[in-house]
Amino acid sequence: MAAKCAGLADAVPDGAGTCRAWAWLGAGCVGLAVQLRQPQLWAWGAYLALLLAALIFLVALWRLGRRGLARSALCMLAAAALGFGWVGLRAAWHAQGSLPPHWDGLELEVTGVVSSLPRQQADVLRFRFQPESARRADGQALALTQLLDVALYAPPQARAGVWRDAPQGAAVQALAPWPPKVRAGDRWHLPLRVRAPSGLRNPLLFDYEQWLWQQGVQATASVRQQGAQDARWLGDSGGYRLQRWRQAVRDRIVALPAPAWAGEPADVPASVQGDHQTLAQGQDPTLWQRSAGVLAALVTGDQRAIDQGDWQVFRSTGVAHLMAISGLHITMFAWLAMGAVGWLWRSWPRLMHAVPAPVASLWGGWLLAACYALFSGWQLPAQRTICMLGVWVLLRSAGLLWPWHATLGLAALAVLLYDPWALQQAGFWLSFVAVAVLLVLPGQGNGAGSAGVGALGGPVRRWVLVVAGRLRQLWQMQWRLSLVLAPLTLGLFGQLSWLGLLANLLAVPLVTLLVVPLAMLGSLLAAWWPVPLKAAAWLMVHLLQGLQWLASWPMAQWHAPKLPWYWALLGLAGAWMAVGRWPAWLRLQGLIWLLLMLAWRPSPVPWGHFRLLALDVGQGGALLVQTRQHTLLYDAGPSYGGGRDAGHSVVVPLLQAHGLQPDALVLSHGDSDHVGGARSVLAAFDVAQLYAPAMPLALWPAGLASVAAQAKPCQAGLQWQWDGVTLAFMHPPPGARWLERNASSCVLRITASDGSSALLTGDIGRLQEQALRLALGAQLRADWLQVPHHGSRSSSSAPFIASVAPRFAVAQAGYRNRFGHPHPEVVARYQQQGVRFVNTADCGAALWQSSAPQQLRCEREANQRYWHRPPR
Repeated sequence: MAAKCAGLADAVPDGAGTCRAWAWLGAGCVGLAVQLRQPQLWAWGAYLALLLAALIFLVALWRLGRRGLARSALCMLAAAALGFGWVGLRAAWHAQGSLPPHWDGLELEVTGVVSSLPRQQADVLRFRFQPESARRADGQALALTQLLDVALYAPPQARAGVWRDAPQGAAVQALAPWPPKVRAGDRWHLPLRVRAPSGLRNPLLFDYEQWLWQQGVQATASVRQQGAQDARWLGDSGGYRLQRWRQAVRDRIVALPAPAWAGEPADVPASVQGDHQTLAQGQDPTLWQRSAGVLAALVTGDQRAIDQGDWQVFRSTGVAHLMAISGLHITMFAWLAMGAVGWLWRSWPRLMHAVPAPVASLWGGWLLAACYALFSGWQLPAQRTICMLGVWVLLRSAGLLWPWHATLGLAALAVLLYDPWALQQAGFWLSFVAVAVLLVLPGQGNGAGSAGVGALGGPVRRWVLVVAGRLRQLWQMQWRLSLVLAPLTLGLFGQLSWLGLLANLLAVPLVTLLVVPLAMLGSLLAAWWPVPLKAAAWLMVHLLQGLQWLASWPMAQWHAPKLPWYWALLGLAGAWMAVGRWPAWLRLQGLIWLLLMLAWRPSPVPWGHFRLLALDVGQGGALLVQTRQHTLLYDAGPSYGGGRDAGHSVVVPLLQAHGLQPDALVLSHGDSDHVGGARSVLAAFDVAQLYAPAMPLALWPAGLASVAAQAKPCQAGLQWQWDGVTLAFMHPPPGARWLERNASSCVLRITASDGSSALLTGDIGRLQEQALRLALGAQLRADWLQVPHHGSRSSSSAPFIASVAPRFAVAQAGYRNRFGHPHPEVVARYQQQGVRFVNTADCGAALWQSSAPQQLRCEREANQRYWHRPPR
């Protein structure tokens, strides 16, 4: 946007011109970044006026022709205004198609077309749905045009593995057996509950609402189970042929028959597996099936075909970037395509007379790479890579030999013009920094290797030297990339794979040079000649085995608090100096900066005080208590279905992002909305102490009874101190053995050294509230209260609220949950007594500190952006 005033007419920009262009590009990015932090959008006309004014101002400055500091500053200001106005105009245009607020939660009968690959995950099938018509239950037609992200949940009969008492009719034909045969391009009539995009809001974690905005999704929906009998398949729409082709290729790869040595998939009953005693060598029988899922992801871009356990292995070993359609795969494909197009072009002299072979190979390879990106789903990394390759091809075909930094800047400009929100994505920064490293820090010693090749005779010795030279280049490239990208990885993800260098040395050439080409060739020839596809799967099986072995090493992955951007920038500069061809003292300075980056830690909790974070986990409970040197987790959130739970999705990532290790875990009671994520937490951390009520083990969810049996009973009178903070259980009474889950909830009181306190209540009811009032009296007072039972009418009696007399009462409830929590009567009781009532569905994660008891910070308010659902 700003480069229009950069004077790019010269074939090779001079140093001053390049510096000015970078300065103006940087100013445009600053304007873009400022707009991305807007909590609310302006009217689209305001952005258009700013954009036109900035353009006119730039033209006027260019016509003046005078150079000077003042002119440069004004030009940078205009570039910033251009960036701000461009992104704002696009955002305002997109927001005009948002779901009207009064439609949020409507139940509609919608006819439309499946516009994406259906993706199944356990008992949930998800797909994009483009509505054609919609009606309310009373027959009123609505102009529903928003692209929907639809979730179809398996009915209870399917989750049990059988269809018992299923009604005969359209629903059985359409939605049974599970999963239903939903194909891209199919037209369906579905009973949907439509909702505005809404996600969980927790500090430093994945922003689901931002992701939906970037995907162009303007509403979500779920198929209503009660109206499932009205679901009807209406035939093939005739559209979305590319998506249907992708789905057919994906299904063909996933269904690739396993050879005898690979065994049978784990979900095949033993009675039909035959006599394949193939895994006498100890091989996992699911490896072939999981490897086929990875190949499907590499060819079609469907990353959900990859097993979640394998994703964790890829993250632990630092090769996750290879297992999706990334810039590396697109670039490698373009390189191969350019070579093939050039060879074919030179075979036809007439074509060479019309268009030179070098130009044809450049543009032909780029077009084929763009087709591959489209086939793989046109995902954001592929879009960025196609833009970058397009800039490079344009410059090369025009004969412009620009410096690497000028080319990289123009590529960044093209990417941001196409996708301004890429500035917020980790892949944008990782991609451009990696490309800069490869361009500016070439491997050393290549000349010696070439000289040796020429001096030595014999084809074998020459071949050995060539291979050795390539391996040396791979090593030099990989260790430099690993070191330079480490600060960005710590700043963006809060984790570092110590084995990433070793794993990438093995995986990069194997995946890019063998697995991906074989998988693509095999997917084209699978119906006639499946050998290439099976060869790719065979290679992936052995790669998975090797990566699993590496991931099993102690400390394979190191988690640290996510770095602030300025510390990550310091580490990036240090790494850049350490790997470059600089004087020794400058490289030493770079290493010192890297060590300083690794030494950073967030500000600790003051001695004698504590922080309390009520996590946004939906309809469930999870609270994090942090003293100066200790961490306690009270409940671990719900199970979401589809093989997901809050422990895996929220609690564990949040603890890792903050660099925390839980010292104690309290399972308040046996309801799955409080302990559904406990197994994920216990699998990720070695928790020193477990607390749970002394309930009958039969009342605990499956898989947690053994955990509860080993836990120390929480009972009134049990207390301890951490760093000057007192933690004491108030309920249940000693020796009590409740037969009802909610009544047995562990009630925990946390008191700072200055008397500031918080009361964590679980799901206690009015009888337990009364018992606490009678037993504790004035000792029940607290500054912060967890609203009992999510704000149910069965709890939060007026006398109990008066006895606690909190400043803040926080209810952990899901947005538009089916229970109606918190009940309006309960909210009114708190407000009548002057208590500030906070609902995590509206607030997001709520942070309270005993050192500042008058303040409470809502994540949704503190980091509100225009793509977020506004707080209430």
